[in-house]
Amino acid sequence: MPPGMASSAMNAQGRALCRAAAATAAHVSIYRRTQVAQITAAMVKELREKTDAPMMECKKALTEADGDMDRAEEILRVKLGSKASKAASRVTAEGLVGVDIAADGSKGSIVEINCETDFVAKNDDFIAFLGQVGKLITENKPADLAALAELPLGEGTVETTRAALVGKIGENISIRRFEQFSTANKLASYVHGGKIGVLVEFSGADEVGKDLAMHIAATRPKALDANGVPAADIEAERSVAAQKAAESGKPAEIVTKMVEGSIQKFLKEVTLLSQPFVKNDKQTVEQMLKASNAAINGFALYVVGEGIEKRTEDFAAEVAAAAGQA
Repeated sequence: MPPGMASSAMNAQGRALCRAAAATAAHVSIYRRTQVAQITAAMVKELREKTDAPMMECKKALTEADGDMDRAEEILRVKLGSKASKAASRVTAEGLVGVDIAADGSKGSIVEINCETDFVAKNDDFIAFLGQVGKLITENKPADLAALAELPLGEGTVETTRAALVGKIGENISIRRFEQFSTANKLASYVHGGKIGVLVEFSGADEVGKDLAMHIAATRPKALDANGVPAADIEAERSVAAQKAAESGKPAEIVTKMVEGSIQKFLKEVTLLSQPFVKNDKQTVEQMLKASNAAINGFALYVVGEGIEKRTEDFAAEVAAAAGQA
C-alpha cells in the first residue's frame, strides 16, 4: 500500500477509535449520573431530619444535587432563605404572645411573634420558637429587635432560625415587640389563649399579683394612672366630647364642664388604679392594693395583632393579583 494511503487509513482508524472512546465515556457518564440521580426514600428522610425542611423540598434538592447530601443541604438553605425573603412582604396579624419568668422571679419577659394565619399560630414549631425567644429575652435583655435578632439560637441566630421557620412553614413570621423586666420585687403573669398576655411587677402576696394580671387582661387599661395615658388618646377623646357637647346647645361654660367631665370619666376607665376591681367592683384597684398592703410598679399588656391592619382582599382579587404577577 502506498505511504499516503496507509497514512489516510491510519487516520481513519484513529478517528473511529476516538469516536468509540467518546461514545463509551458518554455512556459511562450517563450511567453514573443515572445511578446518582436515583434518590431513595432513605436519602429524603435523612435530609429532612438534618434540615427539617418539607419532604418535597428535600427530594427536589437531592435531585438537583445529583444525590450529594452536603450540596443538597446548601441548596435547601438558599431556597429556604429565598422563601423567607418572598414572604417578608406579607401581613402578619395573627400569632401568639408569650411570657417567661426566671426561676428566681427576679426577671422576666413578654414577647409577641406574628404569623399570617391562626393555623400556623398553633404549629408546634412556631410555639417552640416563641418559648425559645422568650427565654433569650429574659436572660440577655437585648436593647431592641435588631439586637435580639443577632442572639445565638440553635446552630445560628434568632434571625436565621426565624428565616428557616418561614421556609419550613411557608408563612411570613415576624417578632413584633418585646419587653424585659428586672426587679427586686415580684413578677406575675397571665396569658389568655395565647392572644392576650400580661406581665406585672408588684410587691405583696402572690395572689395579688395573679389577680392584677387577670384584671389587666380583662379590662385592658392603657396605663397605670392618668400620667401614663398618651396625649394623643386624650386629645382624640376631647375632640369627640367637644363635638357632642356642642350639639347639646348649652352655654359655653357648661359645654367646657361637660368636656372636662367626659375626659375624667375616660381616664378612670382606661387607667388601672382607677378601674373597679374585677373581683370586687365596690372598690377600685388602688383601694384593693391598699387593703392588701401591696403595690404595683408597672405592667405590660400585649394583644396579638393590635394595631395591625389585616389583609382584606377577597379570593377573586388574590387570584387576579397572582395572574398579573405570572
